[in-house]
Amino acid sequence: MARLYLVRHGEPEAAWGGADDNPGLSDAGRAQAIAAAQVLLEQRAATIISSPMRRCRETAAPYAELLGAKTQIERRVSEVPTPVGVADRRAWLQSNFPWRTDEARSWSTLEPALLRWRDDMLAWAHARDADAAVFTHFIAINVLVSAALGRDATIVCRPNYASITELEATPGAIRLVRHGAEMQAGELR
Repeated sequence: MARLYLVRHGEPEAAWGGADDNPGLSDAGRAQAIAAAQVLLEQRAATIISSPMRRCRETAAPYAELLGAKTQIERRVSEVPTPVGVADRRAWLQSNFPWRTDEARSWSTLEPALLRWRDDMLAWAHARDADAAVFTHFIAINVLVSAALGRDATIVCRPNYASITELEATPGAIRLVRHGAEMQAGELR
């Protein structure tokens, strides 16, 4: 069994779905990353894993520095991939991953490439054998929490910037231990 501490990246310097597809952290995001590192110290997860995206790597950096450890880059915990040819990423994200429960989408209705992305991430989590701090993204956290809750909805939680969601993963199951702090609908950017 592995305990996974899923840390959503800190506030980015540019809005999601905007022109910069790989922004770093804003000043507030850097402060959030430092605060998350202090909380993670209590957990002592010696393995540090990050999405290759800059905002996640920058969120992981303060914790890695505190531990004197290297961050492992893992593509399977990266941002949800946008299909080739999609011009408006923001509209595509809102269509496939809506916040409002009356507009909810289920994984089973999404295109095969997204299901493969989700399945790769779930297989990765099931294979974990050591506790880890995992610096990742809003939709990626939803993939894992959705599986833990046995739900097919694409959005089952709204993790705030630098929030920490705690899971237990085994080869046969993922269990939610603790939800991280959540955003309000108006806070999404």
